[in-house]
Amino acid sequence: MVYALVLGTSTRKGLKVRVLSRALNFKSERRNWLASIRRDVSSSRSGYTRPALAGYSQGFEGSSPFPGTMKKITVEKNNSEQRIDKFLVKEFFSYTRGEIIRQIKNGNVLANGKKTKPSYILKENDELEINLEETSSELLPNKKIKLEIIFQDENIVVVNKPAGLQVHPDFHEKKNTLVNALINKFPEIKNVGENMMRPGIVHRLDKDTSGVIIIARNQKTFVELKNKFKNREVEKKYWAIVYRASESGRLGESGILSGVIEAPIARSSKYRKQVIAGKKTKTKVREAVTKYRVLKEWNIFSLLEVTPKTGRMHQIRVHLTSIGHPIVGDKLYKNKTNRTNRTNIIENRAVRQMLHAKSIRFNLFGEDFSFEAQIPEDFNQFLTSSR
Repeated sequence: MVYALVLGTSTRKGLKVRVLSRALNFKSERRNWLASIRRDVSSSRSGYTRPALAGYSQGFEGSSPFPGTMKKITVEKNNSEQRIDKFLVKEFFSYTRGEIIRQIKNGNVLANGKKTKPSYILKENDELEINLEETSSELLPNKKIKLEIIFQDENIVVVNKPAGLQVHPDFHEKKNTLVNALINKFPEIKNVGENMMRPGIVHRLDKDTSGVIIIARNQKTFVELKNKFKNREVEKKYWAIVYRASESGRLGESGILSGVIEAPIARSSKYRKQVIAGKKTKTKVREAVTKYRVLKEWNIFSLLEVTPKTGRMHQIRVHLTSIGHPIVGDKLYKNKTNRTNRTNIIENRAVRQMLHAKSIRFNLFGEDFSFEAQIPEDFNQFLTSSR
């Protein structure tokens, strides 16, 4: 559903857990375990107690999962009648849905001793055995990546991330990410968060999206910011260059200078991209709301200020494509209709999606913060060369 209007101002329960013993054979596991203990001791001395991670017994309060460690979970009534992948995504916050699904399909999650499917519906007293694969043996600092730091204090680092830089390591990229650069300059970040490969990360930007991103420097700030994002208490604004022409008309005509897109989003069946949910959608459907405002129009393009009210993966890209105005340079969500040779020639000047996280605003521990990220050179060049 799309509205055209003027913008206004705008310890989980039910788990019984036991951890099966297993020797810490990896140096990295032992090092991270000791670092976790030091963090907890330091936190207790300062009067702050880290909340227990869901899926862990009180004996492991505040600890991150050990990669490769077997865990058993007994499902109680209030966690029954839901998909196993949905349940595990909530319990292991630092893993994406796609990663959880891969773990299940690889046989690393058993229900009542048997291999299961991501769509399996949990029942009361089900016994789950979870053995998460190790994604990497060690997080490596990288001093070659230069950071454009907007702000830093004892709690946060604010960075203007360039396009082309991945936020954190994964199976394919181990050392050339924002996280690798951060732990080189701020080594204390290595022990912050819920996943050793994503330390300090409370929100993310797509690899080819540039702009402002916040990183937590200590566990207390990590928990606080995570809750701020969860409760939608952080305001983010993006700039996006989109195709102006569509079947329904043009952005900016008929007095439509701003709008609200309310369209639920779900993973595609292959989990590579997001889609607008429909009646036949089988994957998890999530509420998604995006506001936009036209800043400038020229040629066949429009420059929009976009404010996502929810934080779904690829939300802005999916929503703008759904109303006939895909982001220029977006190869995953580009609209294949109404394209001309002239359109293709101009778009070749965009080597990535023209999406930039322009600003972010939030309150942290009673203090208001507001940051802006300078528009990158490639974004400015497209603005001038496409006229």
